[in-house]
Amino acid sequence: MLRLATASLAGTAVEFYDFFIYGTAAALVLGPLFFPSFSPLAGTIAAFATFGVGFVARPLGSVLFGHVGDRYGRRPVLFASLLLTGVATVAVGCVPTYASIGMAAPLLLLVLRFVQGIGLGGEWGGAVLLTAEHAPSGRRGLWGSFPQMGPPLGFLLANGMMLLLTATLTDAQFNSWGWRVPFWAAGILAAGGLLLRSSLAETPQFKALSESGERAAAPVAEVLRGHWRLVLLTAGALSSGYAVFYSVSTWALAYGTEVIGVSPTLMLLCVMVPVAVKGLLTPVAALLSDRFGRRPLCLAGSALAVVWMFPLVALLSTGEPVLMSLGFMVALIAFVTMFAVIAAYLPELYEPRVRCTGAAVGYNLAGVLGGAVTPIVATALSGGSRPPWGVAGWLTGVAVLSLCCFAALPETRPRPQEAKDAGQPGEEEQPARV
Repeated sequence: MLRLATASLAGTAVEFYDFFIYGTAAALVLGPLFFPSFSPLAGTIAAFATFGVGFVARPLGSVLFGHVGDRYGRRPVLFASLLLTGVATVAVGCVPTYASIGMAAPLLLLVLRFVQGIGLGGEWGGAVLLTAEHAPSGRRGLWGSFPQMGPPLGFLLANGMMLLLTATLTDAQFNSWGWRVPFWAAGILAAGGLLLRSSLAETPQFKALSESGERAAAPVAEVLRGHWRLVLLTAGALSSGYAVFYSVSTWALAYGTEVIGVSPTLMLLCVMVPVAVKGLLTPVAALLSDRFGRRPLCLAGSALAVVWMFPLVALLSTGEPVLMSLGFMVALIAFVTMFAVIAAYLPELYEPRVRCTGAAVGYNLAGVLGGAVTPIVATALSGGSRPPWGVAGWLTGVAVLSLCCFAALPETRPRPQEAKDAGQPGEEEQPARV
């Protein structure tokens, strides 16, 4: 389990490094380089729009790779998605700016960001099922938290590299070539991730489906026909987590540097420390879900997000590093309380024959509302006077939606005696009905 979980963590870290490095670049540098005729605010919105295209592509990637995962196995998904995302990310670092090739530059960014999203849309489902379907049922939350530690690790790698470059290069050097280096480094990271995954075994539950001949012939059609309500509920439930994370990691980074006037280096530090704490708390929250259930933690995280968004905006608007970091820290505690457990929760909600498709589609649809739309809406709402209370209102509304959706979902954690009896890896309970 440790070897499987580590390989899963490494792969998701690389995939999310690829995804996050674009968001950081969009907040810091892509607007002036690829949309120079726009005002600073409009250029940032346009850069975030290309950032959002990746989220729009993610549900399509989950449909494509979900079909592969449910028909041909979880293992092929892990290789294809990582390779696709790595190639697209390296290519972003090679795109000439607007000054060199005109409108072709932002169009190329748009296409490559779409390809990134397709790859990441398949990655999460494959990585999560690799651990969840191998794990003993009584510790599925804990082992499932390993791929959930990949996003904060990827974020820290991406922003750590950006922090190093902004601190050591002049503005002219960074804008000329420095911002491209993290994209080129993605090729090395992807190669390492593929090597780690080369010896992974297929999951016991997919093997059982193959041997019994019960694989879904058309997983997407089966999900739409029999699980559409569950998909919508999981998408709505997870949207707040996306909104919270990307408001902190992407919108706040742009707002702090462009509106408040905080240096990029300092803003990156203020975001990175809470993200590191979030990563450390992920297995703790997952262990609690094995003890107390998935749904109670998700409800608690959503409730904390509802009450914290206005204080978050107030603390951010001070421009004081300690206060901003405090605001980010509590917001990400709300996030991790929800998202640390969903690698166990979502697979338990869906039956094995459509699990790769259903769980991944629900997860990535949430990213459209929470991840793609939030930075654009927040940037538009924060263009006036400070503090930007409209942003707080938007985030609170999304958090209320998540709270209601989690309330409508059932508990799935195996009861203690069931978990004890089903102590072997791959032992399966019946999925909860919604």
